[in-house]
Amino acid sequence: MMGKKAIEAARVFVEETGISDSLTAEDFLVEREEMLQKMFPTSDLMPGSSRLIHHLHANGIPICVATGTHTRHFDLKTQRHGELFSLMHHIVRGDDPEVKQGKPSPDIFLAAANRFEGGPVDPQRILVFEDAPSGVLAAKNAGMSKVQFFHMVSEPGLPNSCFIRFGVSGYGSRCKVGQFIS
Repeated sequence: MMGKKAIEAARVFVEETGISDSLTAEDFLVEREEMLQKMFPTSDLMPGSSRLIHHLHANGIPICVATGTHTRHFDLKTQRHGELFSLMHHIVRGDDPEVKQGKPSPDIFLAAANRFEGGPVDPQRILVFEDAPSGVLAAKNAGMSKVQFFHMVSEPGLPNSCFIRFGVSGYGSRCKVGQFIS
């Protein structure tokens, strides 16, 4: 359900878990909001992301964030990481007026491509780092290359490992994030 609009995800959740008789999707979102207000300010960065962002910035590669997260939640999640997010050229959030549909619609990535200095960037020249399956589809639908991150993949001999899968031609295999970033 990553990358979906909150109400869509809530409807699926209450139906699939069998709690729809006792809790509506709207009520679930109210309870969820209370929990998120406590959790988000303690959010950590994804392993390796700070190093990658600093590397890209130091080498003059324009970077931005395009997230389905709405501004109020994004601000809570990132409040401890202001220095890192200040390296971004721009940030497009899920409640941006140009984002008419959530992922897998390409709206958010196309809006992000339009805001780089010098005007719109050709989508084929953009590489998207994405952790949500719907975001990978959104990047594909926008005509952009993509790198999909997997969280906490359980594989023999590699507990708590995080893997990426390259969606760029010439990169068909999986590799550990640390190997990619180092």
